[in-house]
Amino acid sequence: MNTATDTTHCDDLAKALEAFRDHAPLIERWGTELARRLGSGARLLVAGNGGSAAQAQHLTAELVGRYREDRPPFSALALHADTSSTTAIANDYGVQELFARQTAAHGRPGDVLLLLSTSGASANLLSAAERAHRLDMTVWALTGRSPNPLQLGADDALCVDAPLAATVQELHLVAVHMLCETFDRAVENGETGRVTADGRPGVVGRLVGRARTVGRTPPGGPVAPRKGQA
Repeated sequence: MNTATDTTHCDDLAKALEAFRDHAPLIERWGTELARRLGSGARLLVAGNGGSAAQAQHLTAELVGRYREDRPPFSALALHADTSSTTAIANDYGVQELFARQTAAHGRPGDVLLLLSTSGASANLLSAAERAHRLDMTVWALTGRSPNPLQLGADDALCVDAPLAATVQELHLVAVHMLCETFDRAVENGETGRVTADGRPGVVGRLVGRARTVGRTPPGGPVAPRKGQA
């Protein structure tokens, strides 16, 4: 009996990762643009089905919470996460309207809709992209191999060149983390529209400064007592 560990999955991932490196400039552009828009008051809407829904929610959690360092929260919504809305829409309007109707409810001109799909052919995501364009939103897509319908229906797309859905999803997670890293760097560098016309920090700038000093004692200042101590 062959007891050797099957590393085919790892080999497939490593091969796809080499080609994936070429997408780094696109992800950096997305992260910088997203920081600029969200820092100016826009929001990010994200949607996917199945495993891609989990990736979508992972991204919004990193933006509303934090990725690595403390920073202000930014507006990001995973459209599948409201189970009452999704089940009501699917029941009353059909699954194809699942994300389109929420996009119409939450989306505004200048917002970004990011859609994740390993096939690039999910009807409910294509409907959401079409609805977003009607609202003058920007549509980005993370998909599998190109060409695919979602890629063609988006303003910009990152298409992972891998034959298996599992590999595509794993590289979508890499893209999510790289996007968050670029986003945080842009926030740190002030590329968020956070400076007012007179050169003073805007709301986001003040929040970034506050996040950096939370829990820190100013030089020469008194040490605050720990919780539970007088």
